[in-house]
Amino acid sequence: MARGRLRIYLGAAPGVGKTYAMLEEGQRLRASGADVVAGFVEPHGRRPTAAMAEGLETVERHRVTHRGVEFTEMDLDAVLARRPQVALVDELAHTNVAGTGTRNAKRWQDVEELLDAGIDVVTTLNVQHLESLNDVVRQITGVCQRETLPDEVARRADQIELVDLPPEVLRRRLAHGAIYPPDRIEAALTHYFRVGNLIALRELALLWLADRVEEGLQRYRAEHGIAAPWETRERIMVGLTGGPEGETLIRRAARIAARTPGSELLALHVVPADGLTHTDPGALAAQRALVESLGGTYHQTTGESLVEALLQFARAENVTQIVLGASRRGRLSLLLDAGVGHRTIRGSGPIDVHVVTHEEAAGSAFTTRKPSPGRGTGPRRFWFATAGAALLLPALTLILTAPATRLDLSGVLVVFLVAVVVTALVGGLVPALAAAIAAAVLADYYFTTPVHSLRVEHGGEVLALVGFVVTAALVGAATDAAARRTRQAVRATWEAQVLSRLASAMMHGRDLPTLVEQVREHFGLTGASLLERDPDASPGPRWYVVASAGADPPEQPYQADVESPVSDNLTLAARGSLATEDQRILGACAAQLGMAHLHGRLARHAAETDTLAAAERTRASLIRAADRDLRERLRTADEALARHDTDTAQASIRRAAQVVANLADLDRLQGGALDLYLRPVDLDEVLTAVLDDLGPGGRTIEVRLPEQQPDVIADAALLTRVLTALAADALRHSPPQRPPALPTEVLDSRLRIRLTGGPDGAPRPDSLTLRLSRDLTEAMGGTLEPADDGGRLFSVTLTLPAASTHP
Repeated sequence: MARGRLRIYLGAAPGVGKTYAMLEEGQRLRASGADVVAGFVEPHGRRPTAAMAEGLETVERHRVTHRGVEFTEMDLDAVLARRPQVALVDELAHTNVAGTGTRNAKRWQDVEELLDAGIDVVTTLNVQHLESLNDVVRQITGVCQRETLPDEVARRADQIELVDLPPEVLRRRLAHGAIYPPDRIEAALTHYFRVGNLIALRELALLWLADRVEEGLQRYRAEHGIAAPWETRERIMVGLTGGPEGETLIRRAARIAARTPGSELLALHVVPADGLTHTDPGALAAQRALVESLGGTYHQTTGESLVEALLQFARAENVTQIVLGASRRGRLSLLLDAGVGHRTIRGSGPIDVHVVTHEEAAGSAFTTRKPSPGRGTGPRRFWFATAGAALLLPALTLILTAPATRLDLSGVLVVFLVAVVVTALVGGLVPALAAAIAAAVLADYYFTTPVHSLRVEHGGEVLALVGFVVTAALVGAATDAAARRTRQAVRATWEAQVLSRLASAMMHGRDLPTLVEQVREHFGLTGASLLERDPDASPGPRWYVVASAGADPPEQPYQADVESPVSDNLTLAARGSLATEDQRILGACAAQLGMAHLHGRLARHAAETDTLAAAERTRASLIRAADRDLRERLRTADEALARHDTDTAQASIRRAAQVVANLADLDRLQGGALDLYLRPVDLDEVLTAVLDDLGPGGRTIEVRLPEQQPDVIADAALLTRVLTALAADALRHSPPQRPPALPTEVLDSRLRIRLTGGPDGAPRPDSLTLRLSRDLTEAMGGTLEPADDGGRLFSVTLTLPAASTHP
């Protein structure tokens, strides 16, 4: 049975019209003759959405009553029994209510069963419910989403369509009651649905969807064997060697990228496969920092051939332009071996190649590269040496038997020995021994008497031939041993450099995805993921992606070509081919990644502990301040009652009650339970209410307002309370001959209010009143700071946004 197709309508926030778009698609399919049912549709009381659902067959839901509240969930078995062609299922990330007859914990698991049964599903999803974006959304909105969806579920969708609305339009819909009920509108407008939040969520959805489209494009090219890049957008890659020309090339590539909006800048450094490189790590680190500062990404890979590695990476990343530096070698060297730029141009195909001149280009005719050491004697070099000896020895024999050549046996053997040494240097012991024996036979047959016979008449010639074979064997053995030592040294150096670079990146605080990308590039893998298993997940243990890199990283261990376990619940999985000898070093890298993951978890735990400790210290200081204030108020009331001064006693008791109320309000504010009603507020009215609340003492405060004063965005009741509390403190700290002053001025888009008292005492920045006033002001979008005047005055400055500039 063919698996059903999944279509997702993705939105950046609630209310953009995902459910309406899903129902509209259902009506279109129904009109075209498809069998469509509504498995679960939640209109949220929106009349246009409910009207769009009319005429669609709806499957009865499961219902359960818990504590007098009725809950409903999709009846999965009923939809499966009905077997429609298309099922409409709203809210893909929803958590099913226990006790409603559902066997799956999540709705996306219900959808998986429908798809496995061959039923097409059209569903909806908000970007904040994607598991990989959950922490980012929390940073943007301050809200932690409890219902999340594994990214792999969304990535497997056959089609994802973005349902988008500009932030201003979405806020208007919210204000008109088209999204939430009236009692939730003001809170939503001032918190989750702020313009900045909506812009960030919208960009997040677009970026995630763009990556999903890019993945689909790469998969399509791989499935159809398309190697040529498709210029869906410009990708400019700069090749770096670590040389002094690197900064020039990076800036030139950045300028090319800047001319095309939406283009990407990539930098690539190719490390030779032997691991021996003559580049300066410090220079590469500086060039990497420059690339990242210009908005690009830095990559590193290994390869036998520099040109092949460059082009392979460029094709894999769909690069459209390559920027390389002009060769630093002289003309003579370029005549013998074409430079990287020329060879890249010949093999680039449709990719444009820019060869950029620089100060180091062709600086001297005698400039040469440092020779790289031999890479051992592998199978290719063995057969190359064997074939070379098979051609070289007959050619030398032909030359040496020519009439013009007059060499005795010793001279001939010297020439043949040179050929054997060359063969040994290229192919090692076995080809050298074969070449030595063949050379001895040729020397015997052509250059000893009797000629053209394998018999040897003179004992000296026999000794010369035997000595030749022994010498050639010794040279071959020495060369083969040297090659093995070289391979071992090269291998050890490469492994040390891999681990050193990874450790250095960890020490410099690189994030886990960057470390995984570094491991992937070192081993030439197409994709790599650090996977962690949750043994307590329901219905069974599940693997989750901690960090990934590459075009197609595996999301489950069974999807990997190579796996290197770190622990029972942590493993490094990768796609691509890996030599057996590389498995051990990959395991060491995986262990380092595991340490980095553990270190990050411990660091986050420590940060959370520090935050809790700081909050506890703040709470303790506030409680101590409240205790002091209460004791002072109650002592004043007790003394007043002893003097039969009931007015003073009542005032002290009221102030003590206000301390308790402030402490309760601060707790509610920090817990997010204090509702705010932000609107344009006339400051004249607020100050009038403040002076009335202060009683006779309020008439002594000097108020100075500008001639043209805009309204401020605030909660009128809370702003009155803040200013009253601060003014009361200022009155207590001011002598009668110097009453407090309250000047106000307009600064661009904000209104600044400064409250100053006399020199009788300094403000108490840790006091309960000041802390509550500051938190309330910040909740209204303003700031409140004590002035730094050396403790001579009671002085605080409060700023609030002006209504004319508020969206």
